[in-house]
Amino acid sequence: MTTRRNFIKTGGLVAGGLTLVQVSGWSINHRKTFVSRRPPLKDRKFTSEAVEETIRSVKKDIADPELAWMFENCFPNTLDTTVNFSVKNGLPDTFVITGDINAMWLRDSSAQVWPYVPLARKDNKLKDLLQGVIRRQTKCILIDPYANAFNKGPTGSEWDKDLTKMKPELHERKWEVDSLCYPIRLAHGYWKSTGDASFMDDNWLKAMHLVIQTFRVQQRKKNRGPYSFMRVTARQTDTVAGMGYGNPWQPNGMICSVFRPSDDATIYLGYVPSNFFAVVSLRQLAEMADTVLREKELAASARNLADEVETALLKYAIVPHLHYGKIYSFELDGYGNQLFMDDANIPGLLSMPYLGSMPVSDPVYQNTRKFVLDKDNPYFFRGKAAEGIGGPHVGLDMIWPMGIISRALTSNDEHEIAYCLNMLLHTHAGTGFMHESFNKDNPAHFTRKWFAWANTLFGELILKIHRERPEILRSAFADSSPTPPGRLCQSR
Repeated sequence: MTTRRNFIKTGGLVAGGLTLVQVSGWSINHRKTFVSRRPPLKDRKFTSEAVEETIRSVKKDIADPELAWMFENCFPNTLDTTVNFSVKNGLPDTFVITGDINAMWLRDSSAQVWPYVPLARKDNKLKDLLQGVIRRQTKCILIDPYANAFNKGPTGSEWDKDLTKMKPELHERKWEVDSLCYPIRLAHGYWKSTGDASFMDDNWLKAMHLVIQTFRVQQRKKNRGPYSFMRVTARQTDTVAGMGYGNPWQPNGMICSVFRPSDDATIYLGYVPSNFFAVVSLRQLAEMADTVLREKELAASARNLADEVETALLKYAIVPHLHYGKIYSFELDGYGNQLFMDDANIPGLLSMPYLGSMPVSDPVYQNTRKFVLDKDNPYFFRGKAAEGIGGPHVGLDMIWPMGIISRALTSNDEHEIAYCLNMLLHTHAGTGFMHESFNKDNPAHFTRKWFAWANTLFGELILKIHRERPEILRSAFADSSPTPPGRLCQSR
C-alpha cells in the first residue's frame, strides 16, 4: 500500500524523504510520434462513449499533436484506471482510487469525475457511474464525517496507529472542511446536469444533516469538539499541534479545518479557501433540500450557516498586505494572526473562483492573485523550466501542475492561458501525463507518476479552452518556449 508521502518508485531517485521519478534523455523537440498511453481497451476500468466522442471531437481542433496526445491520455485517465463500478442491492456503487494510492478520498473522487458530469445526460452508463460515486460518498460520510480517505471495505490501513478514532473502513482520518464540500458540489452538479435526484434518499439526507452538524461543531463556539489527531512522524505537517486539536482558536463564525486539501496540517485553524467553498456548498445543499426534498428545516439550516460563515470571512479574512493592498489571507486564528501564502491544492486562494466562491473580477481576489503569483508568496517558484505554485507537501522548488492549471482556469487573459498551457506542454517529461509536482529547473524530476486528479483536471482545462477560446488550441506550441505575459516574476 502506498501513501501521498510514499510514492510508487518508478526507477528514480530519493531525496528529502520523497520518491522522485527521474526521466532522462528526453527532449520535446525530438519527439515526432505520439503513441497512446491509455491502457488497452480490454484493460480499461470503464468506457464511456460520450467521453470517447468528446476526445475525438476536441482532438480535431488541437493543432499541436503533442497537446492532442496529452489530452487523449489525461482526460479519460480516471475512467481508464481508477474507478470500480458495481451494482449493490440494485443501486450503483462506485469506488474511486486516487491513482497510485489504493484508497478513495472524498475530495479527489469528486474532482476526478467532475469533468464528466456534463456528459452524463447523453450516456446512461456514465450517469450510473456518477450516481454510484455519490452513493459511495454518502456511505463514507455516514461512517465518519471527519475522515478524508476510505478503504473499499473494512480492511484497515497503514495509519491504524494514528492517535485518533480510526475505524477499519478508514484509510486516513484527517479533518478537512473541503472533504464535506466536494460531495455536495458533485451531487448538485450531477442533479443540475441530469435532472436525476434519485440519490437523494434517506441515507443521503442523514449524511447531509451530519455535514451541517459537523460544520457547526467545528465552529468551536463552546469547546474544541470531539475531533483530534496526532501521528508519530518526523514530518511536522503530518501531525497536529495543541495535543491534536490545533493551535488556539478564537471563535468567529468560521469553520475550523485541522488539515488543508494537501493533507498538511494547518497552522491557523481558519483555512480561508475551504470556508469560502463551504459557503458555496451549503447554499447548493439548501437549494437541493428546498427544491427536491421540500426539507425546509434543512434548507434553512444550511443557508443560515452559509450566511454566518460568509459574514465572518468578509469581516476577518480580508486584510491589508504591505505591497498588494487588501487581499484574502490563507489562514487565520481569530486572534488577529494571519498567514500569507498559497498552496497549489484546490481549494487554495488562486482557485477560489473556479469553485464559485467569487467572480474572477472581484477586486480583492485580483489583489490576492497578484500576491499569489509573485515572489512574496513563499510557495511561488520560478525556474528554468516553468513558474508556479507549490506547497509544503513536497517542499521548496517543486511546482504543481495543478497550480498552473488553476491559474489558467481562473484567467480571462488569453495570453496567460496560452502561457500556462505551454508550460504544461513543456513539463510533463515526455510521459503524456500530469504529475503531482516537478522541479522548477528540471521537469524530469517529478513526484507521482499516476495522479488521476491532475490528469482529469488538465482535461477539464482543455475542454474549457475549447469551449471558450478555441483559437488557443489551434496554435502550435511544441517548438516555442513558454514566454510569460506581462511583468516577469523575480527568480527565487
